Amino acid sequence: MFNFTTIIANIPALLIGFAFHEYAHAWVADRLGDPTPRSQGRLTMNPFVHLDIFGTLMAVLYSFGWAKPVQTQPHYFKGNKERGRILVSIAGPLSNLVVAFLAMFLWIITLAFLGDSSWSNTISQLFRAVVVLNLGLGVFNMLPIPPLDGFSILRGVVPRKYSNVLNTLETYGMFILVIILFTNFLGAFLRPVVSGLYAFYRDTAIFLLSPFIG
Repeated sequence: MFNFTTIIANIPALLIGFAFHEYAHAWVADRLGDPTPRSQGRLTMNPFVHLDIFGTLMAVLYSFGWAKPVQTQPHYFKGNKERGRILVSIAGPLSNLVVAFLAMFLWIITLAFLGDSSWSNTISQLFRAVVVLNLGLGVFNMLPIPPLDGFSILRGVVPRKYSNVLNTLETYGMFILVIILFTNFLGAFLRPVVSGLYAFYRDTAIFLLSPFIG
């Protein structure tokens, strides 16, 4: 059963998460010398440029999803090309994990100042959506399944002799992804991971802020 209030709170959280995720990919690729993201208008924090319809729907409903991939051309990358692929791929999920922690940090500070304000519940719903959805985006996109970022990272570290296996996996990647999305895998694996990170972020933020907002 979907909670309408949660879905509404997920929308701004989703826009924030996708904007940071795709901008991070584009920014790292641009810094490595690839002009492609900039020429295609992807070097922007405008989330609407990055939206993928199906990935957006999944994110709004389930807090796990993806945006339209930033296209890169690794032959432009300075230095080691495979290292460049990995850096570009990991930048997106890492940005979501950072955003989630910053949102948790700001959430605790905001509630400390609001006290028992009537706005506390609404503020908490919005902040919680940003934290959970960004954690979901970060963890989900690290799965080694094409077309997710985790697969690009896997391709960058696996020896070339296994490239045929990876190419085959890439061919059926979307099929595998759809099966995973509509089975209990999300609940059995991803949600416990996100819950664990959520608790870790909360406890860490409280520990760091306790001298100031006790």
